[in-house]
Amino acid sequence: MFEPRPASRLFLDSNGWRDVEPSPLAGDASFRRYFRLSDGARRAVLMDAPPPHEDVRPFVAVATHLSALGLSAPRILAKDPHAGFLLIEDFGDETYTRALSAGADERSLYLLAIDVLVALHRHPAQTKVDVPAYDDATLDREASLLVDWFLPAWRGSAVPAGAIRDYLAAWRRVYPLARIGGPALVLRDFHVDNLLRLPARGGAAACGLLDFQDALIGSRAYDVASLVADVRRDVDPAVARACIARYLDAFPDLPRLEFETAVAILSAQRNAKIAGIFVRLARRDGKPQYLKHIARTWRLLESELAHPALAEVRAWFDAHVPAGWRAAPALEGAR
Repeated sequence: MFEPRPASRLFLDSNGWRDVEPSPLAGDASFRRYFRLSDGARRAVLMDAPPPHEDVRPFVAVATHLSALGLSAPRILAKDPHAGFLLIEDFGDETYTRALSAGADERSLYLLAIDVLVALHRHPAQTKVDVPAYDDATLDREASLLVDWFLPAWRGSAVPAGAIRDYLAAWRRVYPLARIGGPALVLRDFHVDNLLRLPARGGAAACGLLDFQDALIGSRAYDVASLVADVRRDVDPAVARACIARYLDAFPDLPRLEFETAVAILSAQRNAKIAGIFVRLARRDGKPQYLKHIARTWRLLESELAHPALAEVRAWFDAHVPAGWRAAPALEGAR
């Protein structure tokens, strides 16, 4: 079982948690690790985010912004940005993933998550929180993960430079279609593992938020796509449609077809990225457990590539990714 870095002891002792031993919580796909602290009725979570791999300051900035909007980001109880430690509010264990597995109503949970995005997007974040733009260069770097990691695992060699140029050019021609309704704060990993049910709170605050430290200023369609086209679980298509309708009802000036096109484009880009990330996690970081999600990732990606706006991107995939490669590659040491 993993443990926090030894330097955490001084941080905990100096912030009121002397002699309290952290117990591990689930980690994620980054270098960050999380630990629960319990002392009688007191509870908190230790985030151990080792520099230079991680930087806790964006988490603090975004959490402060979300809390100011009345949304449920964890309160920051103590921080040491230089050492990479935070003490944050403990929201408990009832993630959407666990709640849904226990039989919670999918539609109500997903619509609550959409209400969070509605509340968030009613406020122009670029004037409130200092995070980078989700620009074409960033989208390119993400899309490149498929040709840098996923395809070489099947090919046994690097993808030719010309094919990579054509791949990125096809994506760049559709990015403008995803910019709709003005920029918004994009939380980026807005999905069931990072959302928690907080039944004691009302309204959008009943949804707890985690893992938003990589937020950027970008398309307001991105987090909608992240929620309804989730590689971790099959979302009822009727629920996905209801989510998009709920969002559009809140912003009647947004044209429906253009917004749905933006969702398809960003979902496809995201899932192309994720296919590459999952192979990188298995091959480079020794985390093969993510490979189990690749089959669903490809099902979603193929569905999204059927959108007419993505015809050129789909043609590239048809030319360079045979049907037999649209699955998890067999990697040495992967389980």
